[in-house]
Amino acid sequence: MNKYFDIKDKVFDITERYPETIDVFVAHGFTQLTNENMRRLMGKTISLEMALKTKRVNVELFVQKLIEVIEENRKSVDDSLTIGEDNKEADIRIDGILPCPVRVPLMEAFNKWMEEEGSKLGIRVDYELKAASAGVDWLKEAIEKAESEEELSDIFISAGFDLFFDSGLMGKFKAKGTFEDMMDFERLNEDFQNEYIDLRDPDRQYSIIGVVPAVFLVNTEELKGNEIPTSWADLMKPEFENRVSLPIGDFDLFNAILLNIYKRYGEEGIVKLGKSLLKGMHPSEMVKSHMKTTRPAVTIMPYFFTKMTKKDGPMKAVWPEDGAIISPIFLLAKKSKRDKVKAFVDLFTSKEVGEILSHNGSFPSTNPEVDNQIPKENRYMWLGWDYIKANDMGKLIKECERIFNESV
Repeated sequence: MNKYFDIKDKVFDITERYPETIDVFVAHGFTQLTNENMRRLMGKTISLEMALKTKRVNVELFVQKLIEVIEENRKSVDDSLTIGEDNKEADIRIDGILPCPVRVPLMEAFNKWMEEEGSKLGIRVDYELKAASAGVDWLKEAIEKAESEEELSDIFISAGFDLFFDSGLMGKFKAKGTFEDMMDFERLNEDFQNEYIDLRDPDRQYSIIGVVPAVFLVNTEELKGNEIPTSWADLMKPEFENRVSLPIGDFDLFNAILLNIYKRYGEEGIVKLGKSLLKGMHPSEMVKSHMKTTRPAVTIMPYFFTKMTKKDGPMKAVWPEDGAIISPIFLLAKKSKRDKVKAFVDLFTSKEVGEILSHNGSFPSTNPEVDNQIPKENRYMWLGWDYIKANDMGKLIKECERIFNESV
C-alpha cells in the first residue's frame, strides 16, 4: 500500500481526492470517467483493483503511474529540495529529467541516500529532477542562457541527442572538455559493451547510465493478411504505408529513431517512415489502440509500455531483429567539481539505481552488476560515437524532421 490510496479504495474516492488521476484512467480506457455523473455512479461501486481487472490492466504499473501523477501535481519536496541554506549558497546543483515510470522509486532511493549518506558529505545540494512528462524546455533554456561553465549545473541527467550534442546547447561545453565520465567500471554491462555495440564514450566525457529501447507493438487483428513486421526495414514496405503509430511527442525517442533510420537508410528511409505514419500517440494510448476507431497496425513505443498490454489480447510485442533503437539516458558531471560530485555520480551509476531503471522501468542499465532480464538474442541499435562526432547532431535532427514532415 502507498501513502495515497489502497487498491481496495473505490475509484470515485481516488479521483475525488486526486482529480489529476482522471486523465490517467481515461487514457487507459475508462472514458466514462470524463462524465461527472458516470464517475459518481460507477466510481462509487467499483474498487480500483476490480476496475483494472475488468480492463486487464497491469495493477502494479497503473498504480505507479497514478502515484507519479499525484506526486507531480502536489509538487512534493522531492521535486526541488535544498540541503543547507539558500539555493544560491549550494555547493553543487543537479538538474535532470527522469523517465516517468521510474521517477518515484528513483526519488525515494535518492532521498533515502541523502538522509543516510549525503548528510555526511558536508555538501549543500540544490537539485531539480522532474518527470519526463514535464518536458525538457526548462532545461534547454537554462543551457542556452549559460555562457560559461560556472553558469551550468554540476550534474545533468536526461535522454536527448539534441540537448547534449547540439552545438548551441550542451555541445558547446562538450567541445571545451567541461565534463568527465567518472564511472568506475572497467567495462559496462555486457549488453552494452560487446562485439557489436559499445556505449562507453571513447573521449570519457559523457556517461550513459541506461537506455530507452523502442520496440513494435503489433495489432494482429489489423494486419489484414500481412506478415508481422520483424525489422525496421519491414516497416518501410508499401503494405505498411499509413498504418504505423510513432512516438512523435516523445522527442528524445523520436529523434533517436529518425537519426538511426537516416544513418542506415538515408533520406529514402526517412521518407518511407513518414509515409508509414498513421498518427502519433502517447504510449498509454498505444497499448489501447486496438479499441480506437482509427487503429494502427503497428505502434512504435518504449519497451516498458508493452508490459501493460493484456496477455490474451490482439496486441503482440515485437523486439526488432535488427535491434531496438535506443535513446540513451546520459549523465554529465563537471570535471572541475569532481571532488564534490563524484559521490553523486557513484549513486546514479550504482547497482541499486540500475536495478530501478531496469527492473521497475524496463530501461536496461549499463551497470555491469545488473541483470537487465533481456534475452541475449535481443539486440540494440545504437547511433555510435564515431557517427555522433562526425556530424552536427542539432542540424542533422532538424534535417531529418524536415524530410519526415514533408513526406507525411
